[in-house]
Amino acid sequence: MNIAVILAGGSGTRMGNDMPKQFMKVAGKQVIEHTIDVFEHCDQIDEICIVSKADYVANVEELVVKNQYKKVKKILTGGKERYDSSLAAINAYTDDNANLLFHDAVRPLLSERIVNDCIAALEKYNAVDVAVKTTDTIISVDANECIDFIPNRAQLRNGQTPQCFKRGTIKRAYDLALKDPNFVTTDDCGTVRRYLPEEPVFVVEGENANMKLTYLEDLFLLDKLFQLRTQSGEQKHLSPATLQGMKEKVIVVFGGSYGIGGEIMKITQEHNARAYSFSRSQNGCDVSNAESVRDALKQVAQKEGHIDVVVDTAGILVKEALTSMSEESIMASLNVNLLGVINVAREAFPYLRESKGSLLFYTSSSYTRGRMMYSLYSATKAAIVNFVQAIAEEWHDFGIHVNCINPERTKTPMRIHNFGNEPEGTLLPAEDAAIASLNTVFSKATGEVIDVRKKK
Repeated sequence: MNIAVILAGGSGTRMGNDMPKQFMKVAGKQVIEHTIDVFEHCDQIDEICIVSKADYVANVEELVVKNQYKKVKKILTGGKERYDSSLAAINAYTDDNANLLFHDAVRPLLSERIVNDCIAALEKYNAVDVAVKTTDTIISVDANECIDFIPNRAQLRNGQTPQCFKRGTIKRAYDLALKDPNFVTTDDCGTVRRYLPEEPVFVVEGENANMKLTYLEDLFLLDKLFQLRTQSGEQKHLSPATLQGMKEKVIVVFGGSYGIGGEIMKITQEHNARAYSFSRSQNGCDVSNAESVRDALKQVAQKEGHIDVVVDTAGILVKEALTSMSEESIMASLNVNLLGVINVAREAFPYLRESKGSLLFYTSSSYTRGRMMYSLYSATKAAIVNFVQAIAEEWHDFGIHVNCINPERTKTPMRIHNFGNEPEGTLLPAEDAAIASLNTVFSKATGEVIDVRKKK
């Protein structure tokens, strides 16, 4: 059993706030919701245990019910000290071979990679920590606030969580610690090191993004990190969920005549999926015209009875300096790349609300920083990311998943039209982006920017 123990007993006093920091909102959700989501969606986690202050147990229960978390099996009351919360979880289980992963509720950007590496390390070690290399020089000072020692930075790490243990190991450490009248600790690995010195504590490499919300300014940094966060898109093969989803779901693709959209249609047709393509060149459907989008969706709904997935790959790229762009080019970029996205989302909403379906859009690496010769393209691609993240929050309670694919330079007719012939093998095949797109719409992800990179 791999059990995630989320320690949510913080008070928020260092932030000068009456509400504990784990219940503050960042990126549209309470911090603790983001943290629970990580473990809820991690395949290797079997169960989640949340330890809270007694005054806030009802708040946690409300979140669990609202989000329909299936892995949360225990909600426990902690105590005055941090180790009281750890002990509550340790004593709630009896299997000494169970893996307990203790994680701060206020580290919401924990990656699945770290979780998986910790679980792998527990196959060899009974105690595992997570840390990143220290980038600053650390100094030790004496009673007069003068430097008395500067340790070698190469050996120093900044500790993070989760801290992970075989249940039997961490229980033995605390059994000994509680007999010590001078026992003081701030973390569980420290308890193991002090009372079980023979037990090695392996260190898994952490990530700078796995930061802890401590001070008010951390909220702004976390919000920006959520905005820029991406996940890797699987493009090697179609997932089992995708293969099953294509058998059962109705898919509508805007911009499905060529490029990534064309590859999506090709794959779905190969698997006999109920997929429908609409584009200006194919059937006169213009995403910049709301009525055109409305008619396309209505046509499919009348035939199939419902719509489960809507994908909008339609987009144009005008590679030109702003001052030389015609008004027609400017309006076309805005109308197709941004207004088209808005139209597709608005018109798809009633169908996806009914089916609890999935909506997918596309950005590019230009969204992170505006580039010369790409002013309108960069601006609209940045807007798409913000739009996706916003409506993913707005539509969360309707059960609609909204995501965004960020493919690297992709071999499409639009690319060739703007850049000519580029060296073979330097571009992402459109088929790879299509596979990642289909895997995304049939996944549990929402509000995510999915990076798709060329296979090495």
